[in-house]
Amino acid sequence: MATVDRLYTGHVTATGAAQQRDVPGARIVKMSVGPMDNNTYLVQSTATGAAILIDAANDAARILELTGQETPGQIDLIVTTHQHPDHWQALSEVTAALGVETAAHPLDADPLPVRPDRLLADGDTVQVGDIVLEAIHLRGHTPGSIALALVDGAGRAHLFTGDSLFPGGVGKTHNPADFDTLLTDVTTKLFDRFADDTVVYPGHGDDTTLGDERPHLAEWRERGW
Repeated sequence: MATVDRLYTGHVTATGAAQQRDVPGARIVKMSVGPMDNNTYLVQSTATGAAILIDAANDAARILELTGQETPGQIDLIVTTHQHPDHWQALSEVTAALGVETAAHPLDADPLPVRPDRLLADGDTVQVGDIVLEAIHLRGHTPGSIALALVDGAGRAHLFTGDSLFPGGVGKTHNPADFDTLLTDVTTKLFDRFADDTVVYPGHGDDTTLGDERPHLAEWRERGW
């Protein structure tokens, strides 16, 4: 049985419980898997029960235990935020077990072990019951990294950012040009668009908000990472 803590803090570990956050119209379940502390997320419509899985990153048995317990037969889609292997180690096994479609950005599709059924370009949407998540293309960490944006029933945004944005900075890049591209995309497509109370759910580690990170944008650009 998967343990799910209903008191949400956003801090999960690979040996600890998953956590559930209830927001107007949806619930979010966060679990850490694998040796790199990858976060995998379930996002479910509370009205219809339909759900998606974001990043089948590792430990397929635990992911399947969680989905079987929390969203039995209700997963409509598995979305992979980007091509790095630590974010798809369990994708083949979980996809085969659940019998559902997968999705990713076209620029990151080829390295994945399961060819995506859906290719998500910037601005494309994913319908999950009565809720909608928007794909936001963030270049730099990889060519086809995406974030998924959910605006809940109260108008608050929730961003699932993969490895493009974390507490304290943007994701790893390999040269100054990629860093500039990533920080520019994160600034214009996330910080310039969404409010300070927007919650950021990264691909590793704890959550943050855009308001907590916004004062540091100039600092990040100056330090170059």
